Amino acid sequence: MVSQIIFVILTIVGVGLFAFNAQKVIRNIKLGKSANRCDKPQERWMVMLKVAFGQTKMAVRPVPFLLHLVVYLGFVIINIEVLEIVIDGIFGTHRVFSGLGGLYNFLIGSFELLAAGVWLACVVFLIRRNVLKLKRFSGVEMKTWPKSDANYILITEILLMSAFLLMNAADAKLQSLGASHYTAAGAFPVSAWLQNLLPNQIDTLIFIERFCWWFHIAGIFAFLNYLPYSKHFHIILAFPNTYFSNLKPKGQFSNMDSVTNEVKAMLDPSFVPADAAPGRFGAKDIQDLSWVNLLNAYTCTECGRCTSVCPANITGKLLSPRKIMMDTRDRMEEVGKNIDKHGAEHQDGKALLDDYITREEIWACTSCNACVEACPVNIDPLAIITELRRYTVMEESVVPASINAMLGNVENNGAPWKYSPSDRFNWSEGN
Repeated sequence: MVSQIIFVILTIVGVGLFAFNAQKVIRNIKLGKSANRCDKPQERWMVMLKVAFGQTKMAVRPVPFLLHLVVYLGFVIINIEVLEIVIDGIFGTHRVFSGLGGLYNFLIGSFELLAAGVWLACVVFLIRRNVLKLKRFSGVEMKTWPKSDANYILITEILLMSAFLLMNAADAKLQSLGASHYTAAGAFPVSAWLQNLLPNQIDTLIFIERFCWWFHIAGIFAFLNYLPYSKHFHIILAFPNTYFSNLKPKGQFSNMDSVTNEVKAMLDPSFVPADAAPGRFGAKDIQDLSWVNLLNAYTCTECGRCTSVCPANITGKLLSPRKIMMDTRDRMEEVGKNIDKHGAEHQDGKALLDDYITREEIWACTSCNACVEACPVNIDPLAIITELRRYTVMEESVVPASINAMLGNVENNGAPWKYSPSDRFNWSEGN
């Protein structure tokens, strides 16, 4: 009974703390402006099924795709067993689903094979990051915490899978020794290889089995509450992020309603725009971005695929699309903490532009959409870059000289070049 009470308390604290932290994340995302992403629900469901569940954009790199698929399937399927652990923990039973017979044997056997696959995949991922040191896992933004974050998660997953297999090995040996309370059930194709490493004393085996059981479930609750502080929050947010992703053609810029209304009023004096609160042109801080942009930032996996294909980054420029997303998330977290400490109206005198993202970064972007195409969960760094550019152009009129000259030529000549429209075909004379 004591262990059941402890387990119930652990479950309530674990789930409650996660809900509390998740609520803060939702609050931070809602700091963004409104955006309509509820249209075309059927198409959105298909995008989510294909990209988030099917992981089709991961397949561009076959080796990490297969490894990630094993971890993904393991995370989803093995956690079905958590339901049995929760029921056993609350009611004091042991392998409560063992009555399923052959189906239960099949499930436990499948869980073990997946657990071994997850264990192996995580070891390979650790080697890729720390021994082979793949280039896309490095960068100015991948220092200290971001670099350690992935290692912490991979090591945690290895420990959890090891505890799961060792728990099953001890359980199977206790079953074979006829220990009371240990129902003969389950197939153990992987942990069977570990049984010979275990002692034959029943008391010692029970200690090992119970320790691994508690370690496994406590580790899952700890992992759950680590997610909101980690890039691995994409495990949850990848699904809404892909559902609410942009369905318009890549590269199609959105029009600002305030500017559109001004143009319509100029063309049609009878046009009466709807009342709207005055807003900022473009974005200077996270409150000027849409909630979709902020959801993107929380969903970023920091995998570096966007930066690895960015032509500006490849040619040595300062821009890194991954850093754009990480900076947006860091600024959002900072604003959220200020709200918790000082209230919603507090101003800290800082902004996303200049304090986190430099102007050199946003003007290095070629707007090619390579980063958007490469992202495995449909994150759109270009949308944030575009809004920051809009602010510098339309609010500050501060842009690089080459951009300023181009805008002046468009205004005066109807083209990016300095030549008069009447001289455009001079090149053909004499040919």
